[in-house]
Amino acid sequence: MTGIEEKLKQLPDKPGVYLMKDKNDEIIYVGKAKKLKNRVRQYFQSGKDKDRKVLAMVRNIADFEYIIVDNEIESLILESNLIKEYKPRYNILLRDDKQYPYIKINMNERYPRVMKTRSISKDKAKYFGPYPSVGAVNQAIDIIRELYPIRNCNRNLEAGYSEKRPCLNYFIGKCVAPCRGDVKDEDYHKMIGQIENFLDGKDYRIINLINEKMNGAAKELDFENAARYRDQILALEYLTQRQKITTANRQVDQDIIAMARGLEDVCVQIFFIRDGKIIGREHYLVENTFKSENSSILNSFVKQFYSGVAYIPREIILETEIEESKIIENWLEVLKKSKVDIIVPKIGEKKKLVAMVKKNAQDMVNKYGDKYIREHRKNKEAVNQIRELIKLEEEVVRIESYDISNIAGTNSVGSMVVFENGEAKKSDYRRFKIKTVVGPDDYSSMEEVLTRRFKRGLEERKKIKDNELELHGFSSFPDLIMMDGGKGQVNIAKKVLDELGIDIPICGLVKDDFHNTRGIIFDNVEYNLDVDSPGHRFIYKVQEEAHRFAISYHRSLRSKDMFVSELDGIKGIGEKRKKELLKHFKSIDKIKKASVEEIVEVAGMNKTVAEELYNHFRLK
Repeated sequence: MTGIEEKLKQLPDKPGVYLMKDKNDEIIYVGKAKKLKNRVRQYFQSGKDKDRKVLAMVRNIADFEYIIVDNEIESLILESNLIKEYKPRYNILLRDDKQYPYIKINMNERYPRVMKTRSISKDKAKYFGPYPSVGAVNQAIDIIRELYPIRNCNRNLEAGYSEKRPCLNYFIGKCVAPCRGDVKDEDYHKMIGQIENFLDGKDYRIINLINEKMNGAAKELDFENAARYRDQILALEYLTQRQKITTANRQVDQDIIAMARGLEDVCVQIFFIRDGKIIGREHYLVENTFKSENSSILNSFVKQFYSGVAYIPREIILETEIEESKIIENWLEVLKKSKVDIIVPKIGEKKKLVAMVKKNAQDMVNKYGDKYIREHRKNKEAVNQIRELIKLEEEVVRIESYDISNIAGTNSVGSMVVFENGEAKKSDYRRFKIKTVVGPDDYSSMEEVLTRRFKRGLEERKKIKDNELELHGFSSFPDLIMMDGGKGQVNIAKKVLDELGIDIPICGLVKDDFHNTRGIIFDNVEYNLDVDSPGHRFIYKVQEEAHRFAISYHRSLRSKDMFVSELDGIKGIGEKRKKELLKHFKSIDKIKKASVEEIVEVAGMNKTVAEELYNHFRLK
């Protein structure tokens, strides 16, 4: 404690953030202070008024650091960022239980795309949502792309075009192909503007267009298509539905936040009200509450939640007062660039709204109990069982597993799946199309995948040292690598890491003669696990996930090749005629069913080639 006492004497009388560390130099708590000198000293002063969490934390403090800032708002922002990055053991942590989807329009692109996302980034994109139905979001995006021929590729079109030839979507009328370089920016953005207005609830042109199609199909007695259009309208209406509530001021956007406690976990429910209507809601689990007061939990929730949202409302209505209300208001006003009020209603309509949200939070706890926390603990228990089994000293948080998929050596692909604290982290999954290996050579393919993955990681880490990037993606190295195979795959991985100078434990997941997961091989020793143990269930899940992810990518590549190749090799059918055929008939199936007379009508076709094409599909 002598070292800490000396550092306490040197603390400045300025605002800042402090980081408490344990004997392993791990950050176990992050806090902020108006005056570092006074706040940090309080932890080490004797007193009976400290709660159990503080007492437990102080017993584990071996060192601390601090960062001086200019004001309290800066310290609040820094504190929030550090908690998100380090997830300290003694901080109250917000953990997304379920990420509802958003619709994203990439406004930072010259020709914006419309897509689904479950995360919000601090970019120039526009986000709409969250929406409670993934199916409705997917269908809405399909309908939007059907009505508006906007691009959905990831080509870099900042210069106007990147390819001499447009892709298939252009030839079947599903994209105006800005890659050709002859699409006016204002025309393209006019379509994007109409889509924005619809998603914003300001323009129902899309629904009206589909309604006209539905009525037209009904008049033609085409009831199948009429029903399809009806379902599209229902999906779009569900996506944009606004449940009206009675408010005194319907022009004020509000977030209503309340919470409920389970036996072990805490659920925070948030309702989003825009223009006096409920447009959605989300619930979150909060970890490491340590029997904290409701006000402390909500204080931490508000800081962590609003540090990463796309939109901040005019009013944030809470069920109880929070300690840093005024500071958080000032911080949110800086982010929003307009007035923000944090309100705790005592009576009236807003009080009733809070009661409604709290009732929903309690219902979530009653319905699901503490199963999420139990599942989270079970996953961590499984990882710890594996760590203890193979005698690893360091804690295992991040695990990466790799697999190769091919059929007769064609379209070989590799997959990388990631688990953190025993839970799949799909945002970090990666796919690799094998480039240097010909034929069914899994060992060489795996060597290529691992080399590409870790070389990229080293490059990103070098940039981090130069303060160009934050630690994420490939720069995040695993604490343990699980190879989908035995000694051979493990040795390949060791060879790659040794050549790159990387030290990461590697184990193999081995199967028996019946292709069932048997156990783990580590340092040439095989460890078997009881089939009912958490560890065995976990390695089985990892193995199946790596295999599934690789197979799905392989199938997508095969299906693309099969689709393209059906017109290849036909005498007289080159690239130009192939595209004209697809543009005219819209699909391969319709080309197969077409008569010679119908084929001759296609631009660039003659009777000889049409007969060749006609006979090709009937003589197969």
